[in-house]
This record gives sequence, structure tokens and C-alpha cells, in this order.
Amino acid sequence: MMDMSQYLEIFIDETKEHLQGLNQSLLQLEQNPQDKSVLNEIFRVAHTLKGMAGTMGFGRMAKLTHDMENVLQALRNDQISVSSRLVDLLFKCLDALESYTENIVNSGEEGNNDFNDIITELNDSIEKKTSATAQPAKQPVVKNEEKTEQAMYPTANFTLNQYEQNVVNKAIGMGMNAYKITVVLNKSCVLKSARSFIIFQTLERYSEIIKSVPKVEDIEDEKFDFEFTVVCVSKESPEVFDKSINGIAEVDKVIVVPLEAMDIKNCPQPSDMSSEEDIKSEDTDSSQHEPEKKEQDNKVQSSQGHKTKTGKTVRVDIDRLDVLMNLVSELIIIKTRLEGLDIKDGSQAYGESIEYLERITTSLHDAVMKVRMVPVEMVFNRFPRMIRDVSRELGKEIQLNMSGEETELDRTVIDEIGDPLIHLLRNSADHGIESKEKRAQAGKPAVGQINLKAYQDGNNVVIEVDDDGQGIDLEKVKKKAIERGLVKKEMVNTLTQKDIIDFLFKPSFSTSDKISNISGRGVGLDVVKTKIEQLGGVVEVETEAGKGSKFIIRLPLTLAIIQALLVVIGSEKYAIPLNSIKEIIKITPDQIKNVQKQDVILLRNMVIPIVKLGEILEVPDDDKEKKRLTVVIVKKGEKLSGFLVDSLIGQQEIVIKPLGKLLSGIKCIAGATILGDGNVALILDVNSLAV
Repeated sequence: MMDMSQYLEIFIDETKEHLQGLNQSLLQLEQNPQDKSVLNEIFRVAHTLKGMAGTMGFGRMAKLTHDMENVLQALRNDQISVSSRLVDLLFKCLDALESYTENIVNSGEEGNNDFNDIITELNDSIEKKTSATAQPAKQPVVKNEEKTEQAMYPTANFTLNQYEQNVVNKAIGMGMNAYKITVVLNKSCVLKSARSFIIFQTLERYSEIIKSVPKVEDIEDEKFDFEFTVVCVSKESPEVFDKSINGIAEVDKVIVVPLEAMDIKNCPQPSDMSSEEDIKSEDTDSSQHEPEKKEQDNKVQSSQGHKTKTGKTVRVDIDRLDVLMNLVSELIIIKTRLEGLDIKDGSQAYGESIEYLERITTSLHDAVMKVRMVPVEMVFNRFPRMIRDVSRELGKEIQLNMSGEETELDRTVIDEIGDPLIHLLRNSADHGIESKEKRAQAGKPAVGQINLKAYQDGNNVVIEVDDDGQGIDLEKVKKKAIERGLVKKEMVNTLTQKDIIDFLFKPSFSTSDKISNISGRGVGLDVVKTKIEQLGGVVEVETEAGKGSKFIIRLPLTLAIIQALLVVIGSEKYAIPLNSIKEIIKITPDQIKNVQKQDVILLRNMVIPIVKLGEILEVPDDDKEKKRLTVVIVKKGEKLSGFLVDSLIGQQEIVIKPLGKLLSGIKCIAGATILGDGNVALILDVNSLAV
């Protein structure tokens, strides 16, 4: 048995890609049941997954995709038609395949669930409709005692053209052997292409294949009966092939016939080849039968005029990228340290060298960041299916419109934003979009619209989720806030719209009157706010009664290396992310007023709360009376706060280092960075400090 564990990661990556494509294609099929191209794409994915699973030894997964193939083939042949029930069944298959994949990711095994109920439904869906259809006739066996045993098999009835015979002649002239080998599989073999893959692997261990009938592409697509024939050259004896191939399961017969050198003048000219190299290119494609080659779109084309197109992307383990990023981080730290050195009588050459190093590190940093960036499409693609299922559960008609899927984010951010977006989309579907009856009364179209949009805004990526529903019921939110004791009844009318909306983000706060599978437990928006702020982002909300709501998420492009302002508080140095800073001002102590137990300043007719960082961070003060105070105005969404600091050091590119498990729960601190002098500065968490 061949060790397939080396292909496991490739199998998992490609399976996830295929399942994502299958999800999209099923949604398209539901919208356009007559679209044969979509149906063919679904069949191709199911076929590819079957071959990959069979090759890796995941029999249950292969069995399910095989039965899917039967249904899809019946659809392609118009023996059955696409229906809502059938699409639901195919979605069940998708969920089952995702379950198998998740098990493989976690344990390397597919699990013990056979999903027999789904397989029974698949078989039932075609059994009645296709029972009367005539089965394809089996290939007749030529009963002619004068013919050789091999001549009884259709795939062996061919002659070599002059280029192929020339290869055979050269091999024999070099003291090698040439064979025509016919392999007959058992009629009960379910995964013919997977079994053929193992046979080709065995053949290539002992020989070089120069011809295959049918072609390798057809064998991959299972476009053959239960036999195929290859011509190969080898140093081995016929017994080696007879023994090794017969040892493979589901092989009924192996016929090895030695070939002799012939005069190539008597051989037919090839109709589709121009050189001996083309022939070898075609027939040695079987060496590419690894799982990553199973995707038919990337298949090697070897006919006249077609050259192999090398892929321009590679899969790289995220851990390797992290190592590369750490090395870049160290380079930036050293660059910062060199800049801070007090070099007496520094020469012009030294200054130029530092500038050159800075340009190189900046370019290297940008290059590494681009490698880590991935489109948000990989997150967005899961949502159309989710909205489809939620709308059915709620009895509503909802259309999800997505744009900006090509917008890129750091991989570490991409991995974390899925759950917050799920909560926001489900919130829009449940709370936002009204029932058909209410929409009709309001003069709205029956189909509710949810829009999911992503775009880049400076050093941030903005993701918006908006709907054309009823908007947030502010009165209902105020009522719930009073019931929960979050605000006093006499104070509720003094709250702004933003203050009221902020209640929705409180833990366990919900406006639903009953608990369902979708909402009512008050965990959705709390999860959104917590997760987004952990990523250094903010959430903003816009709403209008009867018109709908919009949730706006602003996220940093990356969480690894950022521009920051270094400040001094007491005797300590701190870093404030530059993208959170609006401006820096100087004030006098008497400009600070106390309103309702909160220090504030008036800046251009705006009341801005003051945050005394020294007190919050418990940094000892020098007790000196200051005539001028430095205030860093930071923004949290649309809200501004003023951070009181002792002095400024300046802007610097810093590398964010995690605090570790012991310190990870500390609020106010987002991480740490190593300064050029080797000291550590803590990075302030603006979202938790801002008032």
C-alpha cells in the first residue's frame, strides 16, 4: 500500500476549494434549473471529489459522491429534472461532505457516519424514473480461438504510429524491453479512476509509459469500460508487471505482451502529433495523478499546439509566512535601533546607508504583507447558502447582494471575521427584513434585500451589512434598557440615537420577544463588538425607521506591523496606533472642565471627554504643575476622546508582539513592541480606553 499521508494537506485544501465551488454552483442551479453548464460543473466537482477521496482511502466520502454522480448523470441525460426537493437533497450531500472534511482536518479520518439516509434518498430519486431506461450494452467479447488473448479486448486493438514505434525501437536498441500491457478491472469496481491511479503509479515505478488507450484524460474521467491498455518501455521482465499489478485489489486480469522492433516506414503517420516529444508528453501525464492534479481545469493539455501552463500561485503554510514576518519584524527593529544610535560626526555615507536600509525594509515589509493578503471572497462565499437556509426557516424571501469580494485583508484578520459577519447577516434577516405581509403593507417589494459590501479606505478595510427592512425600533430598545436597569426611566429621553443603539451591543441584550434558532438570546451583537475590537476595529450603526439599517465594520489591513505615535506617560513609553489618532493639541489646565463627573474640553464647539492615561495605567506622576498639557485626540468610530499624555516622542513603525497567555486578558493594552534601544513599550488599546 502506498503512503498517502503526504498528500493529506493538499487533499484538504483542494477539497475545501471544491466544496466552496459546489456551494456556489448549487445556488446557481436553484436559480437556473435549465442551465446545463452549471449542472456539468457540479458533476465535474462531484467526480473530482470522488476520485480524490477514493485515492486517499476515504471510502464513505467516495461512496456518497459516487451516488451523487448517479443522480447528476440522470439530470444531465434528462432522465429526471431539477426540482426544489432535489436541490435540497444535493445541499444535504454538500453538508455531509463538509462534515467528512471537518473530521479529516481534525483527526485525519473521515469518521463513521455513512449518511445512509442521504444515500437512500439519492438512489430513490432516480430509481423510479430510470428503471425503464435501457442499460448500455456491455462490450462483446470476440470469440475467435485464432486470436490472441489480448486481441479479445477492445483497448488492445491498436497499432503504433511511426513516432511511437520509433520510441520502442530506440528502447529495444538500448537493451530495454517494450510491452503492451492490458489491465482488466473487476466489474464491481466502483472507483475505476482511483484504482487506475494506483495501477499507473505501479507501472511508473518500473517503466516509462509512452501510450495509453484510452487517453489518460479519459481514464481520469472514467470514460472507459473496465479495461485499458498501455505501451511502456522498461528494463524489467514481464513477470514483474504481472505480479505487481495482479497484487492490486479489484484487478481481474493482466496481459503482458512483449513488443518487437519494426520498420517505421510501415507504421501509420500520427494525425495529431508533430514530434516524438509530444507523444511522450501526452502519455506520461499519468505521473501527475496526485490529488492536486485532479482538478480538471488545471489538467495538462498535450495535444498539438497546447503547452502546459504553469500555475502562478502556490499554497504556503501560514506558519511559514509567520516565520518570514517575524524575520522582517526583527529587521525593522534593528533599523529603528540604528536610526537611534548617537553617532558622533556621522558621515554622509552612514546617513545614506540608513536611508537605503529603510527603503529596503519598507519594500520587504510591503512584499510580505501582500503575500499574507487574501480576498474577503473566501469568507463571503459561505453566506449565500446561509441566507437561503435562514430565509426558508423564517418564511421570508431574501436576496443577498455581495460586492467588493476582491478586497484583500491579512489572513489573520480573515480567519476571525466570519463569525461577526454571520451574526450581522442573521440579525438583518431576522430583525431587519419584515414578513411578506408587512412589506406589502409598507409598499415594499416582496423580496427583501441584504447588501454585503467590502472596500478599502486608506489603511482600513470597511465591510458594510445593510438591509431595506424596518430599521431598529428605538422605542423598543429603550424599553428593554429600562427593564434591564441599564438606564433610568427619567434619563432615557436625554439619550442620543447612538447611545440607544449602543445598548444592542451589551451582553445578553435582545429585543426579541421569543427565543428561536436564529435569535433571542442576546449574544449576537455582543459577539460582533467584542471580536471586532479584539481585531483593532470598530462597529458603527446607521438606521432609519421603515427604511432599514446599516452596520459598518472598520478593520485594520494588518495586525502585524503598524505606524504608531510613541508617547511618554510618567516614566513609561507607550504606543498609540496612528490610524486611531485624529489630531494632537496643546491646552492649558484650566480648559479642562468637569461635567457629570467626567473631565471634558471644548474643541471647535465639540465636547470631548478627557482620559487621564496616567491614572488609568497607574503610572506615578512627577507632581510638577504643568502650564501646557498635551492631548492626543483619538477616534472610536465617530466618537472622539482626548488622551492626556506628558510628552511626545514621535511617529514610528512598530512591530506588534502578543502579550502571551498570562497577560492576554488585560484591558487597555493591545500588545507590546520592542523599541530601537531594546526596551519594551506597551501598545494602548484605543477602543477600550476611549470614553
